[in-house]
Amino acid sequence: MSKRKAKSLVVVESPAKARTISGILGSDYDVRASVGHVRDLPKSALGVEIEQGFLPKYVIPREKSAAVKEIKKAAAAAESVYLATDPDREGEAIAWHLIAAAALEGKPHQRVVFHEITPEAVREAFEHPREIDMQLVDAQQARRVLDRLVGYRLSPFLWKQVRRGLSAGRVQSVAARLVAEREREIQGFSPREYWTIDADLAKEQDAARQLFRARLAGYTSDKKRKLEIESEIEAERLTALLKSAAYRVLGVQRKNVSRRPAPPFITSTLQQEASRRLGFSARRTMVVAQQLYEGLGDVGLITYMRTDSTQVAQTARHEAREFIASKFGKEFLPPSPREYRKKVKGAQEAHEAIRPTSVFREPDSLARNLDRDQLRLYTLVWQRFLASQMADAQFDQTTAEIEASPPGDSEALLLRATNTQLRFAGYRQLYEEGKDNGDEEDIGTNPLPALAADDPLALLELLPEQHFTEPPPRFTEASLVKALEEKGIGRPSTYAPTVATIQERGYVEKEGRQLKPTDLGFVVNDLLVEHFPDFVDERFTAEMETELDEIADGERDWQPVVEQFYRPLESALEAAKEAAPQRELTDEKCDKCGKPMVVRWGRRGRFLACSGFPECRNTRALEGEEEPQPEPTDEKCHECGADMVIRSGRFGRFLACSRYPECKGRRPIVTKTGALCPRDGGDLVERRSRKGRTFYGCANYPKCDFVVWSRPLTTPCPECGALLTVDRQQEEGKTRGRCTSCSWRGEVEEKEPAPAPA
Repeated sequence: MSKRKAKSLVVVESPAKARTISGILGSDYDVRASVGHVRDLPKSALGVEIEQGFLPKYVIPREKSAAVKEIKKAAAAAESVYLATDPDREGEAIAWHLIAAAALEGKPHQRVVFHEITPEAVREAFEHPREIDMQLVDAQQARRVLDRLVGYRLSPFLWKQVRRGLSAGRVQSVAARLVAEREREIQGFSPREYWTIDADLAKEQDAARQLFRARLAGYTSDKKRKLEIESEIEAERLTALLKSAAYRVLGVQRKNVSRRPAPPFITSTLQQEASRRLGFSARRTMVVAQQLYEGLGDVGLITYMRTDSTQVAQTARHEAREFIASKFGKEFLPPSPREYRKKVKGAQEAHEAIRPTSVFREPDSLARNLDRDQLRLYTLVWQRFLASQMADAQFDQTTAEIEASPPGDSEALLLRATNTQLRFAGYRQLYEEGKDNGDEEDIGTNPLPALAADDPLALLELLPEQHFTEPPPRFTEASLVKALEEKGIGRPSTYAPTVATIQERGYVEKEGRQLKPTDLGFVVNDLLVEHFPDFVDERFTAEMETELDEIADGERDWQPVVEQFYRPLESALEAAKEAAPQRELTDEKCDKCGKPMVVRWGRRGRFLACSGFPECRNTRALEGEEEPQPEPTDEKCHECGADMVIRSGRFGRFLACSRYPECKGRRPIVTKTGALCPRDGGDLVERRSRKGRTFYGCANYPKCDFVVWSRPLTTPCPECGALLTVDRQQEEGKTRGRCTSCSWRGEVEEKEPAPAPA
């Protein structure tokens, strides 16, 4: 009997990617997932040997030991090992860590890299494996060590100054500073008054009196001299002159304007556009993009989503041109395939832009296989890429200059009327880039009649309007990501976690879509700027990113870069040791010892504490910041039977026994779906996984462990009577369900949940 040939082991990062890769490679390969990093610095210690060249001391986290053990066992039985983690520095570092963690040093192992998960790209990568790129690994090690040094050195300073649990970060603190300084700029802004004067005009010989609008711009004697109207008195004077003036056309300029499409997405522009158009946070965008990259079945839907390069493979450009010609017509093709060059320093040109792996995979064809978020983001990527290879949009732009001649010796005034008309849609037939508030275009809003020089005009109405200059807008997630990219702070892999971290730490909060610093954010930022100005300076941080890029390119060794950063940090920390803790003295007296009360920070915000601490530990709430009174409920405590109330804690609202502290019964507040568990009849309630994903489980857990990942419906299956859940495909205003027991799918009319029994 012949011995069965050993398989090759392939290690990727996620189970979803493992399934897709396995479908492509077939039965000769055993594909396993590391589920992210397999080694990291320890959580409970610095983990960096500073005096030994900043040597990192890596450990295998307890939660990763099972995955590592499984990979190690599979490697022992494999003929060879391929490390197919993601194609960026972090993925390169994970591959390197796998060698040590799973003891692969004595096993034939190679690195394979692909920027899209398609059969062609994967097979090409496996035909050309390579060694681990230690330059990329060292760049990632330097980033990790630098971030650990900042976090573990600056955070204790904040604990002493403000409160325990706060954190600082090499990139996050700079991002928080941008938000805080923008808010201070807004607070210190003094609005300035100014006026505009528009005139509704028509040709005197035009019987239909087609009106158009022109704006007062200056004086005909010096067209470049800007007219600024800074008061109501000046506006009234000019309005009086315009009322008495005679109007004629000085000249008309007509020109054709071409507008190129936006380049295909990179990480930052994808996050910005998903925020503008879909309302996605940066983190949500990257989670959904990862799902699209990992794909469905045996194919990924988009190329790798962490990239700062706008270049596109030649085959993809030609495929796009073929699709455009067949779908829209040859007039929508530019003369040659478009090429884009990213201008951001440090762009990784070996990568591609974010694009669909095949433009022939239209969004409508995937509607049944993608959930709502996936479909919307895929559509955005598909449209943006296809539009980037389409013809320019063509506009006819007409500008008329008009003379208003008041009687007497008054100087003639100049007005301008402009109209932009779309002549050929080009790429706009499919996609138009989103605009930030206030940036909307005026196309076709001011149609002009046929005008020629010296045509007399009639004044129909004057429209003077008062304005005030406005402060710069608050950052949104989209505009903050744009600022981070423009200033060179962070890289594609860091934008989303940075924006999320400053909110999770309580330094920044959202008001609608705007980011606003909290009181705590101001305090922490001011402390860091005062004592560590260089380390929270945007230029310093950008230069550090450049040096990390130089490590990745083999131009620098990583330890000297870390040394160069750390020694000044150590000096600044030494100087900051003598800083007095942040305490705001008040006129309040302690009702226990009579000493003054000071404002301190705790996990739930500011409070009053005795200045005699630790001898006197008296505290009380600040006026206006008292803890809300518990809300009564009809729920009964499962431990003593007393009524339960709703309280607020560090992690939000929860149910607690009204007899606290005598009884410490508590449980989370759950949202009932109205549907019942098919196993034991318990309520199906909404829950959250450790990673924040919503799922639905039986309220009788742990006695019953039934769960579903789609929202359960109250209407039973019309074929078998089993539980229905929301199908991935939904139509606007309607709900589609799918049975958890049989193959039925269809439109569902949801029933109101039955009243709970008394």
